[in-house]
Amino acid sequence: MFTPTIQSKLPQVGTTIFSVMSNLAHQHQAINLGQGFPDYPMSEELISKVNEVMQKGWNQYVPMQGYLPLQEALAEKIAELYGAAVSADEQITITPGGTYAIYTALTTVLQPGDEVIVFEPAYDSYIPNIEINGAVPVLIDLQFPDYKINWHAVREKINSKTKMIMLNSPHNPTGAVLSEADMQQLQDIVRDTQIMILSDEVYEHLIFDNIQHQSVLRYPELMERSFVCFSFGKTYHCTGWKLGYCIAAPQLMAEFRKVHQFNCFCCHTPSQVALASFLKNKEAYTSLGAMMQQKRDDFKTLLSSSRFDLLHSSGSYFVTAGYSRISDEGDKDFAIRLTREYGVATIPVSSFYKNGTDNKVIRFCFAKKNETLEAAAERLRRV
Repeated sequence: MFTPTIQSKLPQVGTTIFSVMSNLAHQHQAINLGQGFPDYPMSEELISKVNEVMQKGWNQYVPMQGYLPLQEALAEKIAELYGAAVSADEQITITPGGTYAIYTALTTVLQPGDEVIVFEPAYDSYIPNIEINGAVPVLIDLQFPDYKINWHAVREKINSKTKMIMLNSPHNPTGAVLSEADMQQLQDIVRDTQIMILSDEVYEHLIFDNIQHQSVLRYPELMERSFVCFSFGKTYHCTGWKLGYCIAAPQLMAEFRKVHQFNCFCCHTPSQVALASFLKNKEAYTSLGAMMQQKRDDFKTLLSSSRFDLLHSSGSYFVTAGYSRISDEGDKDFAIRLTREYGVATIPVSSFYKNGTDNKVIRFCFAKKNETLEAAAERLRRV
């Protein structure tokens, strides 16, 4: 009998905490505030458009880089929101999700031994994506409890091997956002270097308190060295569609597409055709921030009489919470007990650190129906 011998490219990677907590939630019939997906319906108009274009025969391949009218609609949107002139054909590539775009950008530029600066806590795909390409993640902790970047620490970590700096704003898991001052610091650091930027902006429209999203696209000096990744799933409440896009300077995008074409020759055509039309409905994305801010505020009010201490969230689907008034358990043990004993699933924030840094903080997803949040809060107030 043949027994395959495989030298794992990711020997330290096992079952993710998201799978663990989701399985626990299922076993204990818990309310799942762990994983980041809405439980409310997406736009009926967009669903109808997809059905309509499928009936009209839009079911075959479109070009590898995407459906041109969708690329053109995105270029128009980017010009209006961020004042950036982007070539629809040369600089925008439609991808099967934002995570795919991130992986492809890293694979495009990284060589064995390259170093990539990553701010922790970090979305769980970043470090494995770097390591599978033979590169080295250089980890810098965001400053707890407001999760700000220590730019002095960034300067100290940069050397001749530094290939890229990864950004994520609004930030998963904390809801922190980058300021204009942050972007100016970044510009100063990378100026006169060959360092590239990967900016994960999948929550671009989920930003609160009248804060302006500081997209890399606002900064021409940064844009020329950046891959900027976005998600239709996060914007239009259809995470299961796995559709996003990447924007980069023409010479960077040409290399990106060399990798992309052999992994995904074409993204889902009916969705692309429908979105090209649906993007004309600007309110569908400009109203998102206010809607999600209301959910954040409602959830905060619902937990105001609990013993959880919610940290500030300025964007995304998420808010983090300390529980020091409840327990001195590690966050993973506490999250598991919360699921088993109280029926609410969350994510321990230590799982977003490679070395498991535990500030005794858990992450809640508040992108849920009001009744879901109310039911969860009723249980959490008993903890």
